[in-house]
Amino acid sequence: MNQSLIKTMQIANTNFALLLLRAGAALMMLTHGVPKLMQFFSGEPIAFASVFGMSTVLSLALAVFAEVICSIFILFGLGTRLSSIPLIITMLIAAFHIHGADPFSSKEKSLLFGLIFIVLLLTGAGKYSIDYLLSEKMKKSQ
Repeated sequence: MNQSLIKTMQIANTNFALLLLRAGAALMMLTHGVPKLMQFFSGEPIAFASVFGMSTVLSLALAVFAEVICSIFILFGLGTRLSSIPLIITMLIAAFHIHGADPFSSKEKSLLFGLIFIVLLLTGAGKYSIDYLLSEKMKKSQ
C-alpha cells in the first residue's frame, strides 16, 4: 500500500478518535455538571463542598463553569486547550481534595476524566472542530 495513503488514513483516524474522545468525555461530564447547575435553580439550600476556603456557592459555581460551560466548548471543539484547564483542575480537586481520604475506587473516575482532559490539552481538538475551522480561516486571511 502507498505510504502516503497509509499516513493520510492514520491522520484521519487520529482526528476521528479525537472527536470521539472530545464528544464522549464532554457528554459524560455534562451528566455530572447539569445536576450541579440545577442546584442553583432548585430553591433549596446549596449542598456542596467548600474548597480551599471558598464559599459553597463559589465552589459550586466554579464546578458548574468547568463541568457545563467548558464541557460544551470541548464538545464543539471551541477553545479546547483552554477549556481543558478548568476541567483538569476540577478533576484534581475532586480526586485529591474531595475524595482525598477515600479509597482509590472513589478517585478513579475523576482521575480518568482528568487524564482525558490532559490529553486534549496536549493534542488540541483535531480536525473535526471549530478550533480547526477558525485556524484554517485565519491561515487563508493571512
